[in-house]
Amino acid sequence: MEYFFGLLALIVIIFVMMGVTVVQQGFVFTIERFGRYTYSAQPGLTVIIPFFDRVGRKVNVMEQVLDIPGQEIITKDNAMVGVDAVVFFQVLDAAKAAYEVSDLYVAIMQITTTNLRTVMGSMDLDETLSKRDDINGRLLSVVDHATSPWGVKITRVEVKDIRPPADISNAMARQMKAEREKRAQILEAEGMRAADILRAEGEKQSAILQAEGRKEAAFRDAEAREREAEAEAKATVMVSDSIATSGTQALNYFIAQKYTEAISQFETSPNAKTILFPVEATQLIGTLGGIGELAKEALSTKEK
Repeated sequence: MEYFFGLLALIVIIFVMMGVTVVQQGFVFTIERFGRYTYSAQPGLTVIIPFFDRVGRKVNVMEQVLDIPGQEIITKDNAMVGVDAVVFFQVLDAAKAAYEVSDLYVAIMQITTTNLRTVMGSMDLDETLSKRDDINGRLLSVVDHATSPWGVKITRVEVKDIRPPADISNAMARQMKAEREKRAQILEAEGMRAADILRAEGEKQSAILQAEGRKEAAFRDAEAREREAEAEAKATVMVSDSIATSGTQALNYFIAQKYTEAISQFETSPNAKTILFPVEATQLIGTLGGIGELAKEALSTKEK
């Protein structure tokens, strides 16, 4: 009898141990009773009824990444490009992910591949190379909508690499080189134009300053000539008054002065070695005598 109770206790312990299940963090287990889904076991300790209940699927509810293999896609302008992509997703409903689709990973891969062909096939080659954000956004919207009945949330879809054909790559490289050379030539031309403008402005300012200088110099010359003419006119008036007052004696004085200055210039001439005077000495003495008479008259006038 003791053996019977001991055996029964052992069977109960084994039965309880078979009904205890530990769910790891990041996973959700689906519990099936007689092959039918009943509930989802969350992380931690879960007790089920052995032989009646069993763990159906162990669903990973962490965010996962699925690599989309490379494929060849024909763009709208008939260019063949190679494309690689990745999909980030997370299971929100373990029951739907386990029972609404046969193979979740294959299904996500296939639907992403199909929509990738559809999106990029509707774009030109230049658009596929320059609008990756648009491609990622359209793929995310389409794939997330298609996988929502499976209890899956598509968080990100990223195009990893786009590989155009070799001849198109070479043409693009030549185009880029030509564009850069064009920009360099434009910048060089703009620099030369700016330099010419600055040089012309400088020459213009210089010409203006020179013209103003010439104008000022001409004004000064005219003013000097005017003053010289005024002085000459005053001197002429004074000489005329002196001649009118003193008569021929004043005239003889001025003539003798000019005559003496002319003779002194002969003395300083480097080429003249012999000087001939075509005048009589008595005339010169007479002139000097007239000068003496003028001087006496002037002195007598002062004394009076």
